[in-house]
Amino acid sequence: MEGTDAPMILKIAEIVSIVITALAAGMFFGPWLALTISIRTFAPDVFLEIVGRLNTNMARIMTALLPLALLSMIPVLFFSYGVRPDTFIAALAAFALFVAALLVTMLIEVPIVQQIVTWTVPTLPDNWQELRDRWGAFHILRVVASFAGFVFLVVGAVY
Repeated sequence: MEGTDAPMILKIAEIVSIVITALAAGMFFGPWLALTISIRTFAPDVFLEIVGRLNTNMARIMTALLPLALLSMIPVLFFSYGVRPDTFIAALAAFALFVAALLVTMLIEVPIVQQIVTWTVPTLPDNWQELRDRWGAFHILRVVASFAGFVFLVVGAVY
């Protein structure tokens, strides 16, 4: 990366990536803060309604936003490689953490939600609370991974 525009291109890439990853991490953090910490107290009908609404409202957005967050980190990695090693390492850590969040989402969270949205109160499986709790435990993992990834990007941009 040579030339007088290179540092500015990196800064723009960092800002874009920070904004997009903040949105993605926020989409995980908001439901955790608003619902997940009290989800065990919901009656089955309320639980099913909330999961259905969240799925409807968030699925399309996150299907685009999480991959976009990952893609937004690629220019930061590219333009910092060999020039700003601390930024590169921080962005690489952020990328790895967001990949982890994506894998948890696709391999664990989405399949559980796809089951839940087919349930009604009379058709709740005997282990519905175990599935709900499994979803909650892995959701915390997504929140931590995405928030830590966001922090790594910010630290890499600042230092």
